[in-house]
Amino acid sequence: MPYPVGHREETKAKIIDSARRLFNRHGFETVSITQIMAGAGLTSGGFYSYFDSKSGLYAESLGSFFLDPEWKHCWEGVTVDLSATDVGPQVVHAYLSRQHYDDVENSCPMVALPTDVSRSGKEAKRAYETVFKAMVSVLERSLVDKKGPRRIKAQAIAAMSIGGMVVARTMVDQALADDLRAACKAMALKLGGWDNRAKSKNGTSKRSK
Repeated sequence: MPYPVGHREETKAKIIDSARRLFNRHGFETVSITQIMAGAGLTSGGFYSYFDSKSGLYAESLGSFFLDPEWKHCWEGVTVDLSATDVGPQVVHAYLSRQHYDDVENSCPMVALPTDVSRSGKEAKRAYETVFKAMVSVLERSLVDKKGPRRIKAQAIAAMSIGGMVVARTMVDQALADDLRAACKAMALKLGGWDNRAKSKNGTSKRSK
């Protein structure tokens, strides 16, 4: 009996989602293909009909996150519309949000797995680079200042958003981690020219901390 239309795409998406969660929680090296397939409710035998290697799956799990126009793996109470004109500050708020900080399994892989990428082969590094460039492009097009070193500013904002969360998660002192996220958020918004827009009438951010 043939599978229904869309079955292959749905199954592949389940594998990618399982891999992303497991990679984020345990790291790329320690997670096996058997664990990934079990997390998707499948047997390991079918893995190679969807992916050439674990590294190939890693690349797809990385790319599926930020490049997903529906931003399916966002966090509760945090909204990012990649088609919006003000997407830049939305991205900054999302990456440095408390929700992202707490939800390790649903992290953006750029935040959760940078050290794994640095130790991996060219395929994973190229995937990371592609997603980082996509993030920079999204930030660049929504910069308030349309002149000057726009790409440089966007790169700095992206690095601050990703790196700020990476460092915050290493902290034992919760207050210090929160202060670091707030500091990176404030400087990233200022660099993008979004700091005034991000404030409500009483001077506080409209988005959650």
